[in-house]
Amino acid sequence: MSSPLKVAVVIYEPLSGDGSRVYRGLKTALELHEAGDDIVLLFDGSGVESLAAISDSKNPMHPILEALSDRVQGACGFCANSHKVTDAIKEHGWPLLTDYKGEASVRKLLVDGYQVLNF
Repeated sequence: MSSPLKVAVVIYEPLSGDGSRVYRGLKTALELHEAGDDIVLLFDGSGVESLAAISDSKNPMHPILEALSDRVQGACGFCANSHKVTDAIKEHGWPLLTDYKGEASVRKLLVDGYQVLNF
């Protein structure tokens, strides 16, 4: 039996861009999580718009997000502000990540031993 993987799935894509990339990122995270791997999910860049959108219970991707809710690290605070989704992200209880000069730190994921997959 192999050791569990440590994987950080980072979603950069907005739903308005290529929604299939958002879906694939979520499904990859879910597959890894269901296999018992140590995963975290982070939304950065335009991906913060995706987190705001899929947090709505009416969104078709919402059930996947719910299944991963305890693995969501949050959204880049700087990006959420830039994309004007800070209120929506806070409203749904997701953390705003500001570890690196007000932005989410990808380096922290690497230091913590996570392989980073970008979607």
